Amino acid sequence: MEFLKQEQIIGLIGSYGLRVVGALLIFFIGKKVASWLSKVFVKVIGRTSLDETTASFLSSAVYMALLFVVVLAALANLGVETTSFVALIGAMGLAIGMALKDSFSSIGAGLLIVFFKPFKVEDMIETMGVLGIVESINIFSTVLKTNDNKQIIIPNSKIVANNIVNYSSKKVRRVDLVFGISYEDDLRKAKKILEDIAAAEQRILKNPVPLVAVLELGASSVNFAVRVWVKHDDYWGVYFYLNEAVKLKFDEEKITIPYPQLEVSQKK
Repeated sequence: MEFLKQEQIIGLIGSYGLRVVGALLIFFIGKKVASWLSKVFVKVIGRTSLDETTASFLSSAVYMALLFVVVLAALANLGVETTSFVALIGAMGLAIGMALKDSFSSIGAGLLIVFFKPFKVEDMIETMGVLGIVESINIFSTVLKTNDNKQIIIPNSKIVANNIVNYSSKKVRRVDLVFGISYEDDLRKAKKILEDIAAAEQRILKNPVPLVAVLELGASSVNFAVRVWVKHDDYWGVYFYLNEAVKLKFDEEKITIPYPQLEVSQKK
């Protein structure tokens, strides 16, 4: 009797063990095939008029759909009735929907981003207090790469619910800088220096015309506003250049750039 039981147990282990192994093989091989097919899909639609942003999103959607089919196939190999399984998912739809409402809202937000295009892949955007270049837009999230090469993953629903600043949507940007000089310095001379520096820099556009004007008479300095227009890709180069060029030229011409000072007097 015990011998028969042992044979039955061994038979069950052998039968179900093969099914488990088969299901695992179906899952892992199917997952790789799904990944490969989604990449092929990207290459195929890349030859169409669809932009990279839409292609990336659709590729992610195709991968998730194929992965779902692979999971169903693995379960079927284990002997699970997939029709019953699908029906069970339908019956649990309300509970799953409540539990995954944030995920579903991210899917909807992803569709809004893809079709209304507030930004696209390779755009520089600022949202949720993060500034970075868009690497990819997936079903659930958007991936940004910061200037110091960090990867930031933000749920699509959070992005849509917040302000989005797209620095790449326009071809030109304005560089805004403020330079202060001492009240004892020659105002006209300082203004001429700032205008000459802006006029000499080739990356600064001639139209719109660069602006150099007295911004305010501050507590300890006369402050100039320098506003120049540049191509998007030249923004930071011109920004850093102007700061350095103005400091060097002011030093050369003996124009003082004031800094805050604190005077302490002791009463006797």
